[in-house]
Amino acid sequence: MCPAHSCAVFLQLACCCGSAACSLCCGCCPKIKQSTSTRFMYALFFMLVTVTCVIMMSPTVETAMRENIPFYTKMCEKLNAGENCSTLVGYSAVYKVCFGMACFFFFFSVFTIRVRTSTGCRAAVHNGFWFFKFVALLACCAGGFFLPNQEKFLEVWRYVGAFGGFLFIIIQLMLLVQFAHRWNQNWSSGVKYNKIWYAALALVTLVLFSVAVGALVFMIMFYTDPEACFLNKLFLGVNGGLCFVVSLLAISPCIQTFQPTSGLLQSAIISVYVMYLTFSALASKPVEMVERNGKNVTVCVFPYKSGLQSDTNIVTGVGTAILLLVVKKKYYSFLKRVFFLIYFPEDYDDEKTAGGQNVKYDERDGTIYSYCYFHFVFFLGSLYVMMTVTNWFHYENAKIERLLEGSWSVFWIKMASCWVCLFLYMWTLVVPMLFPKRFQA
Repeated sequence: MCPAHSCAVFLQLACCCGSAACSLCCGCCPKIKQSTSTRFMYALFFMLVTVTCVIMMSPTVETAMRENIPFYTKMCEKLNAGENCSTLVGYSAVYKVCFGMACFFFFFSVFTIRVRTSTGCRAAVHNGFWFFKFVALLACCAGGFFLPNQEKFLEVWRYVGAFGGFLFIIIQLMLLVQFAHRWNQNWSSGVKYNKIWYAALALVTLVLFSVAVGALVFMIMFYTDPEACFLNKLFLGVNGGLCFVVSLLAISPCIQTFQPTSGLLQSAIISVYVMYLTFSALASKPVEMVERNGKNVTVCVFPYKSGLQSDTNIVTGVGTAILLLVVKKKYYSFLKRVFFLIYFPEDYDDEKTAGGQNVKYDERDGTIYSYCYFHFVFFLGSLYVMMTVTNWFHYENAKIERLLEGSWSVFWIKMASCWVCLFLYMWTLVVPMLFPKRFQA
């Protein structure tokens, strides 16, 4: 075996089983940071468990396994997993798996409290030992199936999951409001150096408001009916009116005095997101029917394809993307390097190539992000995934194929998210005026 190959094998073992960092075995790949690659790896763990939960909720997959895996019934009996592995599928299995994942991230959240640099032993565990952490995650997920008194556990864990899921939604909305303010602040500061930023601000604001108004008009056209859908009419009017109010509030003189960077760009971003949440809520609402010409006719549904579930495909896709972005939070480097962050081990020099990708150890003087908070967000994300996959409070008959069907619990959760988002944005506008001394430069 050549020395270079022996070194590569050794470094790979150090990456999986030690505290060494990892990178791609490719010298042409761009430089990566240890902080970025670590976050990607935890996100990969999260996604693997999420996909597993989705599979567990699919009776189609269960049927395919039963038909195509030889000796499937006997295998389930030997595993003591019930008839046709019934204990390994369904909402209770998802609760147990997500319990294990939540415990994994909660432990690391506590374990990494007050970690300031990447040079300590706790930071080394956070940034390395991936093989052992993967085994630990599998053990945690499997351990949920051996808990005593499982009926009581599922009942209690359901409420814990609901609380954590709501908290995750609030954090998601807070990050969105923070993103809106930062975007406007960054582009407004560019005006000092180049007036073209005025045009950019105006163009993006106009486009976003056009999308929001277009979405509102679309929902009024297709999600209302003269004889039914009273809640749709009410909430479309309320949410549209609130978006108009916050837009006026953002440019009002009293707000501008205490917060000069406030503008229409933030309110445009919030309005678009509120319209998305409103559309998502209406798409999640159980269908309504009215009697016309002696027939029951479904009203207030998406006008294309089946007319019943195609709109929720859009909701699911956008919602998944938002979940991933929130889990990654504000780490833009993830988006640029997602295809380049397969790990290849290095030792702890500031930059090391060894014929592979450059790795920069960027947290020796101080961490780039809070390890504790990072894991806590993943802990809440685990609970959010658990509740979403099992259709929140309609868990008993939940199936992943029926996840797109309407339910009142999902409708009220998403509609309440609209109001929380608007309240948070209003609060960020008003609080400098209420407490001016705390916001003075």
